[in-house]
Amino acid sequence: MNAEDEVLQVGKEWDKAMVGNDPDEIGKFMSEDWVIVGSDGITSKSQFLETIRSSALTHSRMDSDETKIKVYGDTAVVTSRGTSAGEYKGQPFELYEWSSSVFIRKKGKWLCVHTMLTPARKI
Repeated sequence: MNAEDEVLQVGKEWDKAMVGNDPDEIGKFMSEDWVIVGSDGITSKSQFLETIRSSALTHSRMDSDETKIKVYGDTAVVTSRGTSAGEYKGQPFELYEWSSSVFIRKKGKWLCVHTMLTPARKI
């Protein structure tokens, strides 16, 4: 399996973990210093996982309909478009968005170090 396929597989497994709403499983795909940047600002790994652990955030859907991966040695940049759906603080949400993520290969394992989200228009 080439590096692009490895990163694509990691992304699919991470999506599955997100829908499983298990913060310990989700955390396995993130570096310790991972952050996500969205419309609410910057959220750390610990803050994000605590929101899931408390059930304030749950996901019922996480998928992509377009994914591009570029590998530069032990770094990969993933740009994808897809749907994230679930509940946040009891309110349902369904977001169609672009996601840009940076992964690093550490001890043979791909980990995400940074994710940024932006709304996408349905075509």
